[in-house]
Amino acid sequence: MSLTLLSSPLQGFTDYRFRNAFQHYFGGIDTFYSPYIKLNGKLAIKGSYERDILPENNTTLEVIPQIITNDAEEFLFVANYVQQLGYKELNWNLGCPYPMVAKCGMGSGLIRNTTQIEHILQRVHEETNIIVSMKMRMGYENPTEILDVFPILDHFPIKNIAIHARIGKQLYKGGVDLDSFQKCLDHTKHKIYYNGDITSVEKLRMMQDRFPSIDHWMIGRGLISDPFLPSMIKNNTTEYPKNRLEIFESFHDTIYHDYDAYLSGPTPIRMKMLGFWEYFSESFSNPQKTFKKIKKAGNSKNYEAAVKEIFRNE
Repeated sequence: MSLTLLSSPLQGFTDYRFRNAFQHYFGGIDTFYSPYIKLNGKLAIKGSYERDILPENNTTLEVIPQIITNDAEEFLFVANYVQQLGYKELNWNLGCPYPMVAKCGMGSGLIRNTTQIEHILQRVHEETNIIVSMKMRMGYENPTEILDVFPILDHFPIKNIAIHARIGKQLYKGGVDLDSFQKCLDHTKHKIYYNGDITSVEKLRMMQDRFPSIDHWMIGRGLISDPFLPSMIKNNTTEYPKNRLEIFESFHDTIYHDYDAYLSGPTPIRMKMLGFWEYFSESFSNPQKTFKKIKKAGNSKNYEAAVKEIFRNE
């Protein structure tokens, strides 16, 4: 069965610099979703969000912009904005699990508010011709919350719903709930994509056996922990390329220099790369030791030396 691989957006990680470098060195992803566009209080888009989806920054990629909001006016504003840039689709995030977001009634915190979901979709459907797709958790408090949303969604031409098989309260802890995901498949007419804990070729094969009707698979953290994963899935192999470390190091150097040129001062770039290495370290034989080495590098010079040493020792 042919399969489509999608990159799940991760706020603070999968911006256009990362996406372009990823596509160049690894490939395997058919469509990238941009990290969600959040408006800053008034109907205005922050410069960093704007840059992220500019067509000239995404020339080699298929990208779908994403919005996080619980407000119809904001949704319509962003829909109009992305259409002016040439995008035909806007993905609505009802999945973000972070308490700060959920407590404001956005992301996975919006799933229980079926009235507001219906109101927003009604207005978007009536006032714009943008294609709407969704990314959801199965609920915030419990995985049955999404089942109350499906009857509403069935009234609208949603392109697809990507479901992360966890609840918001879990964040990324604990396992995925595959029985509840199956219930989602049984309760909706819409096209469903699977998201959650695809961290190896074997894991994907297991999921394919469990959910034979799914042909779109979304990879989030697994993409950063093991950037070779999508192309290995596509090539149906568990073998890494012989020059794996050289490719990985070149990829690292590219994003490091790109972010260094963009971020001002030594602290932001250090924090940025520290975030990446929390995932990258999983690709090395001793993740804890690898991450510790990066954490101890207090300045750029030490950081660069630590990275060289990590790749050399591996």
